Amino acid sequence: MAGHGTDGHPHGADRLCEAGDRVYSRAVRRGRVSRRDAEPVPCLLDLALLHPDPDDMDWLVPTSPQEVMTRLLRGMYDEVSASQRRVGSAVAAVERYAGLGRQVRPVRPAAEGSAIRVLDGLARIQAAMDEATEACTTEVLTVQPGGIRREHELSEGLHRALALRGRGVRMRDLYTHVARHGQGLLTYLELMGDAVEARTLDEVIDRLILFDRTVAFIPANADRTMALELRHPALVAYLVTVFERLWRLAIPLTAPLPDTGIEGISHREQSIAALLAEGHQDAVIAERLGISVRTCRAHIARLSETLGAASRTQLGVRIAQAGLDGPPRSAASLGVPGQGSPSVR
Repeated sequence: MAGHGTDGHPHGADRLCEAGDRVYSRAVRRGRVSRRDAEPVPCLLDLALLHPDPDDMDWLVPTSPQEVMTRLLRGMYDEVSASQRRVGSAVAAVERYAGLGRQVRPVRPAAEGSAIRVLDGLARIQAAMDEATEACTTEVLTVQPGGIRREHELSEGLHRALALRGRGVRMRDLYTHVARHGQGLLTYLELMGDAVEARTLDEVIDRLILFDRTVAFIPANADRTMALELRHPALVAYLVTVFERLWRLAIPLTAPLPDTGIEGISHREQSIAALLAEGHQDAVIAERLGISVRTCRAHIARLSETLGAASRTQLGVRIAQAGLDGPPRSAASLGVPGQGSPSVR
């Protein structure tokens, strides 16, 4: 919290510029302020004094003065010798803002503001994740969608993972089956040792990170530049239940994928066949399985060849005949010519 705002607002939360002071004071008195009114003072968002209202993204709600005080002091204790004068001014500022807040009834209960927080911007998300990592003592559960994890994605959170391992925290990660083919993930798991257990599924839900079953992080927009920090016990408990049910269905990364029982059809192609039978387009199937559209179409072409289908319509019929639109059946019952012993590509 002692960092700087934008180039036009080089200050910390303890010594706001005049414009920022006016807007934040108004937000504390009224419980919120419109984004348009806050546009001239981006420092308030940079310093996390204002954050998006989860009920109406056109409005910003203030971080409570008490929470601002806590964050200020946390940073100041690391540099006490150089920050004694700033501590005094921060205390005075917080007392003044707290007095403003007591004069007006809050728009919503205080508990709601802390139960759901909108984190706007990658820096804000990373800071909140680091804070949750420092407080974590027992367990981290994650769901990582997409396909092969890129090296830079794994290295971004490596410092947090190593810190957790050092404190004896256990981690369980869920990936798609495609992630098995990424060397980066295998290297990461080897580095983490028995601190991490990983399993895979054909499909997983969107990204989810749970710390000690008390705080969860989920994306708040498509490009993941915004996130929700959830501390409401009912919401967190629901997400834990979702994770545990997916975990029971998943296959340990150390175990091979099950044989389809059909020569020439891989486990991935069986998953693609089931999604085709549901009527999904190639792009949707590719996204759900964490593969490229080009790779998806290559698998569909091999399915057509193996099942002897000359068109997409005929492929749908053959998929149903082969039992690939639901639970697998034995190869002997498929009626597909040329089937011998099972194999997996």
